[in-house]
Amino acid sequence: MIRWLLLFLTVFSAPPLLAIEDIADQYPGSALYRKPVEVIPHVWSAIGATAPPTYENWGHNNNLSFIVTGDGVVVINGGAAYLLAKALHEEIRQITQQPVRLVINENGQGHAMLGNSYWQEQGVPILAHEDAAEAFLNDGAQSLQQHQRVLKERADGTTLVGPTETFDDARIIEMGDFRIEVLYLGPAHSPGDVSVWLPEQSLVIAGDMAFHERLLPIFDDTDTAAWLETWDQEFEALDATYVIPGHGHPTNMAQVRRYTRDYLRDLRELIGQHLDAGGGLAEAYYVDQSPYAHLDTFEELATRNAGRVFEQMEFE
Repeated sequence: MIRWLLLFLTVFSAPPLLAIEDIADQYPGSALYRKPVEVIPHVWSAIGATAPPTYENWGHNNNLSFIVTGDGVVVINGGAAYLLAKALHEEIRQITQQPVRLVINENGQGHAMLGNSYWQEQGVPILAHEDAAEAFLNDGAQSLQQHQRVLKERADGTTLVGPTETFDDARIIEMGDFRIEVLYLGPAHSPGDVSVWLPEQSLVIAGDMAFHERLLPIFDDTDTAAWLETWDQEFEALDATYVIPGHGHPTNMAQVRRYTRDYLRDLRELIGQHLDAGGGLAEAYYVDQSPYAHLDTFEELATRNAGRVFEQMEFE
């Protein structure tokens, strides 16, 4: 374990400046943006681009992880398209002969669920939180249209397939050498966000509870106050040694705390001060978020995030 810890710190503690949006595809010849890496023994992740989904990155802008349990493989995230899920499965087959026994959707967004069409074709059960399933039922068609517009022929085969199983609080899976806890910790980035906790390995596949190396987006239905409460009361309590975030390289709690929890707290404080001073929405867009300007997607998201937090806090 010491050897793996040293390797982890060497490979995955690189500064955020290494994650740049205009870096070319890291795995030519595959739909995956990067080839899967073994984060700790038997836990792998294909790290997505720290950028919006594009034709060039095949929509692979989130992390697609899997656990080789000894009695089958558990995949975390269906992927953004049929062909992307297929590419991930091809990589899994190069690593192990164990069959994929379960796919877990980390939330109801397109990059988590649109690849379900491939996994359904393989006869693999698909698990998600009930709120994520409802969100995909409501928004999946729009998400599919957006992905088809961006990915063009790279979206071929992608159809709307929701989870085959849902849960409302937690699902405990004992498979092979692993105890896998699929946890709904509370409101976070989007409806039904779940984290996959491996207590014996002290590793959490956080999903969109945690971001690293890129600025997190705040959606219209993102409750930032509730996200902070979930983080402080539930996510921190895991006290994970290793964190595979929803976006960005695997890292530790200090890093994802800095770029998720601290960012949300700081932005809310800035908007709160702006409201106390009688400021309006037009000026709120330009509160000083410069401490986070080095993060990828900052230019695309910073002003939008400020506006959405202002609209939330105006009525709190």
